[in-house]
Amino acid sequence: MRSEHGVVYREVLGFRPLELDLHLPDDPVATVVYLHGGGWRRGSRRHPVVPDFFERLVAEGFAVTAVDYRLSGEATFPAPLEDVLVALDHLRRPVFLLGESAGAHLALLAALSSAKGVLGVVAWFPPTDLLAMPGGPDSREAGLLGSAPDEVPDLARAASPLTHVHAAAPPVLLMHGDADDLVPLEQSIRMADALRTAGAPVELEIVPGARHMWIDADTESVVDRSVAFLRSVMRSA
Repeated sequence: MRSEHGVVYREVLGFRPLELDLHLPDDPVATVVYLHGGGWRRGSRRHPVVPDFFERLVAEGFAVTAVDYRLSGEATFPAPLEDVLVALDHLRRPVFLLGESAGAHLALLAALSSAKGVLGVVAWFPPTDLLAMPGGPDSREAGLLGSAPDEVPDLARAASPLTHVHAAAPPVLLMHGDADDLVPLEQSIRMADALRTAGAPVELEIVPGARHMWIDADTESVVDRSVAFLRSVMRSA
């Protein structure tokens, strides 16, 4: 695996330079853009929830672009989504999006708001409806929005992937543990139902016994299922 670290893709006046890392096989079959979790307030492109995940994707022939975005202590929504969209423009090629938790939320939003160039999305345990999350004034959601979701309902809806579902959405794989103690499974179930109702391609994989961040999950099976989805989308494209 060849890697390039710290590639600056955006400089916003008053903020740190935003960087991405590239992990490349010799002859990539496609590019996967990885968006980290952390409740929009912490986390790093360099620490995926599954250890050696980038190496596994590269071994399968995928190039990986791991992207940092502004966290809620730096800027509120829509800043992190804007960063992701700029990163996609920077790459200038069709990509898959793969995110975990807050990163899965941003991956879904990016694909639904600007599906151009997005081949498909793998979303691991995503928040999809911020108004339905238990988001008080000190919650992660409040940090993202600048206020508790019920105090800014229009902004909360604008920041919710569920609001943006449409028939032209790219294929989506939602994966969620049925014992998730931070983001309720219902968030993925409702998202899958909405996509199906709109006529968009979607698959929902419920992982038995898994908690948030794949605690108590068979992560090898999770990665296998994700890679199988990526390959199936490539075959049908």
